[in-house]
Amino acid sequence: MARVKLTDVVKIYGNDEVVHGITIDIPHNEFLVLVGPSGCGKSTTLRMIAGLEVIDRGTVEIGDRVVNDTAPKDRDIAMVFQNYALYPHMTVYENMAFGLKLRKYPKAEITQRVAEAANILGISELMERRPKALSGGQRQRVAMGRAIVRKPQVFLFDEPLSNLDAKLRVQMRTEIKKLHQKVATTIVYVTHDQVEAMTLADRIVVLNDGYIEQIGDPMTLYEQPVNKFVASFIGSPAMNFIPGRVVAANGGEALAFRVDDRVSLPIPAASRERYAPLRDKEALLGIRPEHIADGAEGAPATIQATVSVVEPMGSDTMVFFDFKGVEITARVSPHAGARPGERLRFVLDMEKIHLIDPSTDKVL
Repeated sequence: MARVKLTDVVKIYGNDEVVHGITIDIPHNEFLVLVGPSGCGKSTTLRMIAGLEVIDRGTVEIGDRVVNDTAPKDRDIAMVFQNYALYPHMTVYENMAFGLKLRKYPKAEITQRVAEAANILGISELMERRPKALSGGQRQRVAMGRAIVRKPQVFLFDEPLSNLDAKLRVQMRTEIKKLHQKVATTIVYVTHDQVEAMTLADRIVVLNDGYIEQIGDPMTLYEQPVNKFVASFIGSPAMNFIPGRVVAANGGEALAFRVDDRVSLPIPAASRERYAPLRDKEALLGIRPEHIADGAEGAPATIQATVSVVEPMGSDTMVFFDFKGVEITARVSPHAGARPGERLRFVLDMEKIHLIDPSTDKVL
């Protein structure tokens, strides 16, 4: 079983602790993605699993072994890097077979394993080509094939799609997802691209400054972020944040989010108990662009603003506008007819908001 477990893992460079006691339990055959901004510790964590970085404190287990002091070649892992690292003088077949030859596998088994991996990745017809004759996507498939032939317990991917253009990245995301379905093994995947994380992962670990902010499946992180960082990092375009105050409304138990003396947005009755601790306090209202629509007069939670930028996307349109000094993004119908300089009425879906305590950045 290819379970991977990190327990209180710490990494120190010089006097700086860059990974702060992280604990992650990755069951067999899970596709786990480490995501976060540059410098958050995700690649360092992956390299500690691989044995390419020394673990200063804590333990890493692969299967039923603690591998802190185990050499990378003995950890039964295979790593795919951002740089394809193919041998330019070797053919595709030779690149994929090279690691097995070093381990003295029988020639017939090498041929069989390479053929199986090439078939999975759809590169069987490329076996006699050299890397210079391959596209970026084909080179990445060869790098993946070189890992697959080893039949490791764990695949480690370190931002493998960063060097590809946008269309190829989308295509290769699908290929990697298919690979995981065909080759039942554990995958730990590092990326800074939250769209990649959302589309690939069974679970996502959101890292920030060497700490774990939240672990969960993609929809949990999208719908139930624990703090402002996760709320802003997961989702594209990013969540909007509007400062204001939670106040009593209608002289009773009702609550509203007051932006200023002119704008007060009613908080749904079902959310009153949840947001009661913020009553009479400053707060941030978080709302995703897809939960702001162009609307008609009379809707219960509306704001008016002048459109500054319009980005047609085909299936929908991104509209940017300034509201009380904050730039807001709305995802509206392509038929809304929004134009720069036009003043529009926008409706907020208050069932979908997140209220954040600015003193802690926690989402209530």
